[in-house]
Amino acid sequence: MGALMVIFSLQPKQRRKTTDSVEDELELSTVRHRPEGLQQLEAQTRFSRKELQILYRGFKNECPSGVVNEETFKDIYSQFFPQGDASTYAHFLFNAFDTDHNGSVSFEDFVMGLSILLRGTVQEKLNWAFNLYDINKDGYITKEEMLDIMKAIYDMMGKCTYPVLREETPRQHVEVFFQKMDKNKDGVVTIDEFIDCCQNDENIMRSMQLFESVL
Repeated sequence: MGALMVIFSLQPKQRRKTTDSVEDELELSTVRHRPEGLQQLEAQTRFSRKELQILYRGFKNECPSGVVNEETFKDIYSQFFPQGDASTYAHFLFNAFDTDHNGSVSFEDFVMGLSILLRGTVQEKLNWAFNLYDINKDGYITKEEMLDIMKAIYDMMGKCTYPVLREETPRQHVEVFFQKMDKNKDGVVTIDEFIDCCQNDENIMRSMQLFESVL
């Protein structure tokens, strides 16, 4: 979970003077989007008030308008993977955080997703992972969608692996995983098939957790 936590954690003091509370910042700053009150976010997430303050300061530092668009998200995220091309994976990740599909990620969107990824139950994390792999958000994962995600991860990470991964490696992995997940052989994986397979196959569970390591 390193990249996103570093991106939106408290930034160096020389870049910006912080206040003692999020409420003070909201009163003093003119932003396009103002997040819900801390009390509500604290109730909806697994973060403490202090953690939300720190996350908000970092988010506001990178996104003064109160929301982040896809291009900004890609620019920030790519800083952590200079050895590869992170743009495609960042696109998929952005869409997973953009739960209302309006082309921007608010602070609420960000902390709700991050709360699941960092402190959610296994079931919640797998639901989030399914949403990531379900690129067109139709409730099913196709082999092509899974391959697109896998290729994006390998494009981002492959150059720093040893030995260097072969070009056909993502497709080989997807073939194995998809055959196991698509239990009724109808060409798509439902959320029930996805969760059941991940929970009962240790190898697939480890592979599905790969996306967590690059957040």
